Amino acid sequence: MFATTRDGTRIAYALHGDVNAPKKIALIHSLAMDRAFWAPVAERLAGEAAILVIDCRGHGLSDKPQGPYTVDLFADDLADVMDAIGWTQATIGGCSMGGCVSLAFAIRHPDRVKSLGLFDTTACYNDLAAWQDRADKGVSGGLAVLIPFQKTRWFSDSFNADHKDVVQACVDVFIANAPHAYHASCLMLGHADLRSRLADIDKPTRIAVGEEDYATPPAMAEEMHRGIRGSTLMVIPAARHLSPVEAPEVIAGLLRDVM
Repeated sequence: MFATTRDGTRIAYALHGDVNAPKKIALIHSLAMDRAFWAPVAERLAGEAAILVIDCRGHGLSDKPQGPYTVDLFADDLADVMDAIGWTQATIGGCSMGGCVSLAFAIRHPDRVKSLGLFDTTACYNDLAAWQDRADKGVSGGLAVLIPFQKTRWFSDSFNADHKDVVQACVDVFIANAPHAYHASCLMLGHADLRSRLADIDKPTRIAVGEEDYATPPAMAEEMHRGIRGSTLMVIPAARHLSPVEAPEVIAGLLRDVM
């Protein structure tokens, strides 16, 4: 299904579970993934809530306009999809890029947030040069050149070895991205800095990060935890950067706590 945003961009989305359930969750995927990213979590919660998953602008089946992109723009896209399906409020959850967008959503649309789940993410990546380098490599060399780098960041060594089908599915989604949209999304994250607004968030918040996550390491999660009053923090043993895929039962449980 598709919803059209305020600037005319079409956003692809899907609904899981009982669409009339009183509990509602909206989930935002990681950079260069798509809404299928959340399938392991959605299948665990589908009997308890209505679950909205979207393809962010520039990703999946959504439109891929030229940049620049911003986390505020992505947050407004989610608000427009929620409008289209008649949702006034939901638990908002995101991983990596999706977590940063979830923070922006909570800041821009606080009345629409029942609670937050922030996974393997940060309020500020604080390394624009590194993001610029990744963005440029994705365009000049093609996204496939980044796969060895991505696989070691995404998942622990044991998960990479024992779940080759899951890893390959993520690789397939990654290399299918439009290079110009990947470039714009990388620069969006390089510029994002929401640290000064963390104190404005007063919703029940669950923060989790993989113990071995070196893309958004535990220190970044701790900074969010200190900034968002009433939040909780879990470090997931042995996991890396995509914990909703590597440890979906843990992430589903954290969302269940606050939905």
